[in-house]
Amino acid sequence: MPNVKILSHSEGLQTEILNIVTNISSFLGKDPLDQLEAQIASEALHDSAERCDAPKCHPDTRVAVQDDLYSWIEHGDTANPHKVKWVTGPAGTGKTSIMGSLTERCKENGLPVASFFFSATGSTSRHTKTAFITTIAHQLAQHRQDLKDEIAAVIEADTTVFKKNLRVQMETLVLRPLRAVAGGSNAGLRGVIIVDGLDECRVKQTDDATGSGSNASPTPLRRNDEDQLEILRVLQQASSDSAFPYRILIASRPERVFREFFDPEQNPTFFAPKLDLNEEYDANADISLFLEAHLNRIRRRYNLRPSWPLPEAIRTLVRNASGQFIYAATIIRLLESGHRDPPEALLEAILKMGVKAKSTPLKQLDVLYSHILLSSPDPLLSVRWICSITELDCLSTSYASNVHLLLQTDPESSEAEHLLGNLHSLIRIPALSDQATTRYEFYHKSLSDFLENPDRCGNLYVEGRDISVFIWDGFVRACASEFVSASLFVSLSWNESDAGILKGAVIPTFHTRTDFLNSWDTFQVS
Repeated sequence: MPNVKILSHSEGLQTEILNIVTNISSFLGKDPLDQLEAQIASEALHDSAERCDAPKCHPDTRVAVQDDLYSWIEHGDTANPHKVKWVTGPAGTGKTSIMGSLTERCKENGLPVASFFFSATGSTSRHTKTAFITTIAHQLAQHRQDLKDEIAAVIEADTTVFKKNLRVQMETLVLRPLRAVAGGSNAGLRGVIIVDGLDECRVKQTDDATGSGSNASPTPLRRNDEDQLEILRVLQQASSDSAFPYRILIASRPERVFREFFDPEQNPTFFAPKLDLNEEYDANADISLFLEAHLNRIRRRYNLRPSWPLPEAIRTLVRNASGQFIYAATIIRLLESGHRDPPEALLEAILKMGVKAKSTPLKQLDVLYSHILLSSPDPLLSVRWICSITELDCLSTSYASNVHLLLQTDPESSEAEHLLGNLHSLIRIPALSDQATTRYEFYHKSLSDFLENPDRCGNLYVEGRDISVFIWDGFVRACASEFVSASLFVSLSWNESDAGILKGAVIPTFHTRTDFLNSWDTFQVS
């Protein structure tokens, strides 16, 4: 790596020392609950600013599902109800919408609720396990003064609890305070913990401290499902404690780790019966209501003819959706996005998309995604941008303006708007005035799933190695433009592996990419 890497490491060490000193001085004399609040993932709360555009159930839709879940939260499913329930279904079946609306309903009815909404495309705190227990504990503390006092007491007794593993954090921050209040005015203590999108929890991989770059000694890579299983086991541990009064509602896709965990033959713990949105509820009527309401609103906004859309058009869209709310929601966002074509023409184009009658539900969504992406002036380059934005999301400084600096071939151009301007139905693009402090945000993880599968996205597929080189090229270009003297950049000592990467002969490995992305992140912070 170039000499600048060594400098960035020394600066990073100074930054770490400064952070340690700052943290120590800030913790001394600080209220325990303020310390707890500093450790939460506020972006993962159901009403956070980051979730301002999060999907919610339209009035009169998913009523039966919400009623069943709310009834279970309040009354259970048997005389001795089980405390943990799993809600599952494929991508796009409305799990997050249901969990968000259910959280609101609990709050409106005065039922204590703590929630954590994971998101693979959200900020780092929303797709890692780090702040999960602290975020739940902080919310539980808001509902009972005696519980809040006990949580404050355990933090005051051990401020290192925030660095402990999840099992210890659950025991210290939740179970121990609950046991302390169990013998007093604990009568009537109830509520629910809602965990959405647990399948989107990701491992935060790091290099071993003994090396870096091509000489790194990487730590064994931990899998995403291992962190997901750790959270499941911690929640199971809590639910089995007699002092724990809350129901736990977990929503995820039916990935293997969840299927096995909730399989009574593999896990003897008794759970409430799972709720499979794809099998137990017919979503077609709800999707029809959703489409009718939103299309009528679009008709009024654009003063379209009273007969638009025809009933047959709505029936076709419902049939194409195949129970996937994400299909219907994406169509509505496309029609409302201010696209150059009027809503009537856009809807007509969608209805004419050629899909075999017996195609899978995902095929309908794939055709829709392809149609939208192909509306970009350069579809393949826009896909490279989308995949790069996803890759860069791990950085603390991956705000839109920094993404532009890294990916645009000309810093003064409007390349981002040129490429992504027609894709507002897929990606939330920050306003120009907010790009220095706001990230790009994808509306649904199913877009990433689509782009990562060559069988689904076809000619729009871009290999991961190409994305690595694309980001690397941008990194080198951006660093070169930032140096006061171009000769300084040229004179940097590159090792053989780095030179191979620049020539396209060697693909950046995970650890090499981590090195230069960390260098870029440090550079942006400074």
